[in-house]
Amino acid sequence: MEPGVYKALMGIVGPLNVCEDESLLAQYGSDATKLFFKPDLVLFPSHPKEVAEVLKLANLHRFPVIPRGAGTGMSGGALPVSGGVVLEFGKMNRILDMDPKDGLCEVEPGAKTHEVQMEAKKLGLYYPPDPASAKESTIGGNIAECAGGLRAIKYGVTRDYVLGLEVVLPTGEIVKTGGRTLKGVAGYDLTRLMVGSEGTLGIITKAILRLIPLPQRRATILVCFPHPHVAIDSLFGTLRTGILPSAFEFMDHLSFSAIEDQMGLKTPYPNPCFVIVELDGREEQVKEDLRRLTPLLDSLGKVLALGYEDDVRWIWDLRRELSPSMYRLRPNKSSHDVVVPRSRLGDLLDAVEEISKETGLPIPVFGHLGDGNLHVNIMYDVGIDREREMLVTSTKRLLSTVVGMGGSISGEHGIGITKAPYLEMELGAINLSVMQAIKRALDPNNILNPYKIFYSQGLSLSSPKE
Repeated sequence: MEPGVYKALMGIVGPLNVCEDESLLAQYGSDATKLFFKPDLVLFPSHPKEVAEVLKLANLHRFPVIPRGAGTGMSGGALPVSGGVVLEFGKMNRILDMDPKDGLCEVEPGAKTHEVQMEAKKLGLYYPPDPASAKESTIGGNIAECAGGLRAIKYGVTRDYVLGLEVVLPTGEIVKTGGRTLKGVAGYDLTRLMVGSEGTLGIITKAILRLIPLPQRRATILVCFPHPHVAIDSLFGTLRTGILPSAFEFMDHLSFSAIEDQMGLKTPYPNPCFVIVELDGREEQVKEDLRRLTPLLDSLGKVLALGYEDDVRWIWDLRRELSPSMYRLRPNKSSHDVVVPRSRLGDLLDAVEEISKETGLPIPVFGHLGDGNLHVNIMYDVGIDREREMLVTSTKRLLSTVVGMGGSISGEHGIGITKAPYLEMELGAINLSVMQAIKRALDPNNILNPYKIFYSQGLSLSSPKE
């Protein structure tokens, strides 16, 4: 980086908010994908005006700017694939307002999702979006990726709770979208345009989030089933009762094998799969739903555990450990958050089993059965030539199968760089060209988070960071 540019950046954020140490830069060049791209510099802004000035300078000198949350992303959306300056928002982490009358909060992008939930809870309010990484992930990152999480079947995803944003555009202008009202249809919905744009159209510097009343009671049921198709039947049986669970999570036998020693459960079937059902609401309603639902689930499988809040916290702690536990099966993982119509869930699981048998790669599956969003984890060893080849084969077959079922290649993790080569498969050339036109209109110099979403032929993804 030119000395003059470096000096100008230091002047914008202050010398104590600039990181150029080689040993420290590495941690900002990777994320949950374990891919690695080295940034030239990391800045820690503390005000939207600093972000704006960095972007204006970037347009003048043509260097990339990459916004970053906590680095928990699963698609490489915050990786500096062409070097440049990473903006890390750990210093913009305040919860600015909690308003029980308007039912909202205002937060900075670096605020942790779990912290927002806990502060809302103190006032009897609830922020439902709950990605598995909630204790680490940030609101800014969640909004950029439109994170889903465990409770989407009942409460929806992040976009359903974003009322307004403060955003720095790629050329350095600061704009405000939406507001503190629950309704508003004045002009194009720029808030929704930014949500899920993966940091390519603007940098979020403030968010206004909708909050709802906190459920009085929460209960969890852990059920073991002899076959995935029976687990799927239990979902449709539950919905036919008129009960809408707040979560309906699935774990196949291979996923279970990765955490089996931590669970210490005696299972009645040789190759069991599991479902975690959560119910929430008024105390009387939760008790009644448990009374009606437990016999149904027990008739299809075996209820192994049942309880309220803290008594069953261990179940959810294990669920959140599923993703990192996969590395017991192979040293490398390619995770795909595919989603299909719920009526095709059985077909998807059958297809995954067939792909695994043909390629010889273990492919554990877990995720959000309730909304058709499953995490298909292709495990492989990057040091084995055949397994690298089978990874490509497995990925293409999986994603083409999902699209053929009327599904999507990403339900909540975004496209980033890992899914970019396959996006046209789902959207088609015309849709893709419309999105590229929007990107060019807002970011004419391709400064902000370049080479994400839209595939770059020269980008190599073959070297995960060990």
